[in-house]
Amino acid sequence: MTHTPPLPPTPKQLDYARAIARRLDMAIPRDRLEDRQALSRWIEAHRQAPGSPGGRPATSRQVAYAEKIARLKRRAIPEECFRDAGLMSRWIDSNR
Repeated sequence: MTHTPPLPPTPKQLDYARAIARRLDMAIPRDRLEDRQALSRWIEAHRQAPGSPGGRPATSRQVAYAEKIARLKRRAIPEECFRDAGLMSRWIDSNR
């Protein structure tokens, strides 16, 4: 049985991982930088900011759509929705 070497990370994956590492002020282990799947697992484990309750912030598309709804319905978007993509999604669904 032959052993195939792991695929290297993609440039976008490396950029994203480095951005996370900068934000968290930490180094990415060398072995993660050589294996696409290992780097993907590292990204999953570190992409959420420590202490943030919901995880990822709302995407730019969510924000744009929510702002359009807010203008049409003359409603304010709660601040916490901008910090949590899940909350933003629920706000959009309930205000369509």
